Amino acid sequence: MTWSARRGSTLPIEALIFDVDGTLAETEEFHRRAFNAAFTTLGLDWFWDRPLYADLLKVTGGRERIRHFMDHYLSGTGEARDMVALLHQRKNRVYAGFVANRQVPLRPGMRELIAAAQGAGLKLAIATTTSPANVDALLTAALGSGWREVFPVMVAGDMVKAKKPAPDVYHAALARLRVAPEAALAIEDSRNGVLSATGAGLRVAAVRSAYTAQDDLSGAVRVFDDPVDLTLASLRALA
Repeated sequence: MTWSARRGSTLPIEALIFDVDGTLAETEEFHRRAFNAAFTTLGLDWFWDRPLYADLLKVTGGRERIRHFMDHYLSGTGEARDMVALLHQRKNRVYAGFVANRQVPLRPGMRELIAAAQGAGLKLAIATTTSPANVDALLTAALGSGWREVFPVMVAGDMVKAKKPAPDVYHAALARLRVAPEAALAIEDSRNGVLSATGAGLRVAAVRSAYTAQDDLSGAVRVFDDPVDLTLASLRALA
């Protein structure tokens, strides 16, 4: 049953597909700190400050980000290139610790939006570049161990051929939801995310986040500055 059929809305939609980092939660500062901690534990003198990390976020995927840093900001990294997988593993472990200690809550309004969408009978899914382990850590802390009942479809970057801005995660999410692109709405916070979703034929409601405040989100049907304003009522108004 579509949202319009159940609630009398003019927006015929069956599913909401959420990005994670920056969208459901302001995670990126914690990812940055976790990267720096991983560098230290492995004896590297690398340090990603906030401006540098904002630039590195244009590259999707943690391992890809490390390789990009090596290729464009360093020279003579040598053996460090063989440490990418280990660095990423250590970083994820540190990040999971932040999440387990409940330092990374959902953004204001997101819990309410999720609950309202469930009440409206919408299907919910995750389409993200981050790893499945990071998704599980965040949503277990935020929603409990039964979070997969809330988001029965979760597609992460490592589960598809190409990460955002390629549309692969959205194509996969739509296939698993069994809905057409025009019957779903993506919730994103970044330029790469908007390109990924629109590339799969979805409309996008974008919400700015700390590290993507200056991103070009012009492909979205609406850009929200505050996640609290991202409600079912505001999404209906997009039609």
